[in-house]
Amino acid sequence: MCGGINSTKLKYIQMSKFKQYRRKSVSEMCAWEEGMVIDHVSISEEDKKNGSPKQGDMIARNPKNHNDQWLVAKAYFDDNLEPIN
Repeated sequence: MCGGINSTKLKYIQMSKFKQYRRKSVSEMCAWEEGMVIDHVSISEEDKKNGSPKQGDMIARNPKNHNDQWLVAKAYFDDNLEPIN
């Protein structure tokens, strides 16, 4: 395990435990839109602190489980992903 909650104290992840991985598959996403019902979408606390959901954010889903959805912040999307067609 690379981190998590330990008792009532937050255990921070040591940077040395992180390794780089390349994705093998294609991501499925749609653009977040004002008024979209996203109660079921996971949004990190950091993204919430930065004002998400907001214009330019994307909603990603697990291709094998469409109920598993999470927000991808615009900055991360712009830096790491691009449309296939």
